[in-house]
Amino acid sequence: MTDNTEAAETAGSSLPDERELERREFAEQFGVAWSQTGGPRMEGRVIGYLMVMREPYISLSELAAVLNASAGSVSMTTRRLLDTGFIRRHVIPGDRNYYFCAHDDMWGSWLAGERRHLAAQAQMFERQLELIDGDDPAVASARRRLVNGRDYMQWLINYHKQMLADWEAYKVNRDGGRTS
Repeated sequence: MTDNTEAAETAGSSLPDERELERREFAEQFGVAWSQTGGPRMEGRVIGYLMVMREPYISLSELAAVLNASAGSVSMTTRRLLDTGFIRRHVIPGDRNYYFCAHDDMWGSWLAGERRHLAAQAQMFERQLELIDGDDPAVASARRRLVNGRDYMQWLINYHKQMLADWEAYKVNRDGGRTS
């Protein structure tokens, strides 16, 4: 265990203090809320805990202990959350363990990273459109659905850029003109 991880200490032999219990309860509540939007509950639990933990980072094994979850489940979840931009990996030189923390603005990070997935979907629709014979009336409905799918993804990509710019402007205004 790392020296700076209060949560890991409380996950071991000693009992967690009241504030740590509140952080864990928040993670559980966030997991339930996350699952109600269709996401895996474990993703919500991990994000929830990383948002409120006191330490700057936590190891995979410590996170599993705090959440009372298997290391395999936490490992799979952190990989997905890294890919979507909600969390980031923290490296300690010479240490082979994986450490994680939440982005200070995980929502903006997610919004920026989601465009990558939207672009992949748009390309998938485009590849399928290239395979459809445009003159065949039997595939007109399929073509229309694919064109709408491709164009919707492109529209979302462009809209994401505007939303991210609006979000950054909102934060500057909220923070009295200071950029973070």
